[in-house]
Amino acid sequence: MNTAAVEVVAAVIERPDGCFLLAQRPEGKAYAGYWEFPGGKVEPGEPLALALARELHEELGIDVERAYPWIVRTYAYPHANVRLNFFRVRAWRGEAHGRETQQLSWQHVSALAVAPLLPANGPVMRALQLPSEYAITRAGEIGIEAQLNLLDQALARGLGLIQVREKNMQASDLNRFAAAVIEKARACGAKVLINADIALARRLGADGVHLTSAQLSCLEQRPELDWCAASCHSAADLERAVHFGIDFAVLGPVGATPTHPDAQPLGWEGFAAATQGTALPVFALGGMAPEHMETAWRHGAHGIAMLRGSWQVHS
Repeated sequence: MNTAAVEVVAAVIERPDGCFLLAQRPEGKAYAGYWEFPGGKVEPGEPLALALARELHEELGIDVERAYPWIVRTYAYPHANVRLNFFRVRAWRGEAHGRETQQLSWQHVSALAVAPLLPANGPVMRALQLPSEYAITRAGEIGIEAQLNLLDQALARGLGLIQVREKNMQASDLNRFAAAVIEKARACGAKVLINADIALARRLGADGVHLTSAQLSCLEQRPELDWCAASCHSAADLERAVHFGIDFAVLGPVGATPTHPDAQPLGWEGFAAATQGTALPVFALGGMAPEHMETAWRHGAHGIAMLRGSWQVHS
């Protein structure tokens, strides 16, 4: 029996309002009636990006203008083993319509109204809950009150994911600060992860924990929290994170950073090489600023993690 994975491209076609397009598999196909992300099989020797453009033109009548490599998932269906190469499509020409009798539906991850979904897509839906920006606190450097004021401004502009990372803060101050961050974030629908301290994350009711690379290296099982992220520095670290069911990772440093002046930057090509084929969303870390978002997407990142860039005052 041939168990080689069938190469498939899949498109997360996204509107500015956060909705994405799902297609219902038509009669005569395996899993008829199930909903999936549009796409199809890659021809032998065909580059993935060209396969994506071809499939979306054939299936939906649209022409891709901007598509970014994202995550890769393998799944063993009864009829085939598939390797799903997901792209996020953010710009296209034409009005999507089912050219193969399939039904289409624009959906939002917070309110899915179609079912059933193809089994391989469950983790993808979870990944789509993550915004593109991951902000890291720096209250130890600028002061607690200043950081909380900047947090209010960032939440007001839509910041949705925050890591409380205060390595040198006294325990009592950290408890007070982290609790305040969680309270403010929760009121705005944002998620908060606590760096390293699993017990503190549980005690304060944070959304999850962000494991250090050292913690990941000796991990025996995933912490029982809703969300779990990890710091990674190599493809091997990312593989370990996938093995333990980590939800997302940060990888770096991509560029030079004052917090780790002796670290050798990966560069964007190194970042792309390390993340190629990974099954979990990865944020680029190290010297990041908001203007790097597009570059990060082009190199396979889910988004960017920032220690300073997230707290810039926006006019």
